[in-house]
Amino acid sequence: MEGKVISFRRGRFNQRNNQVIIEIPGIDSRERASRLIGKKVVVKISEKVTRVGRITRLHGKNGLVVARFKRGLPAYVLLKTCEIA
Repeated sequence: MEGKVISFRRGRFNQRNNQVIIEIPGIDSRERASRLIGKKVVVKISEKVTRVGRITRLHGKNGLVVARFKRGLPAYVLLKTCEIA
């Protein structure tokens, strides 16, 4: 299953580079998105480098999820696709 990195999780003054908001095509409700909590997310940064994280929580009521990584992600991963396993 593929998803798209929409944005970093952020507040008014702070941005968390190790947490991203992911949109998954076909998932449009909290009930469907809640089944994905705990699944792995793989973001391909370059040909050789990938980062693995986990879906930790829901974001809003329209099926967006938050994935958390151990290290921060670079800004150019925004709007890229990611693999959800």
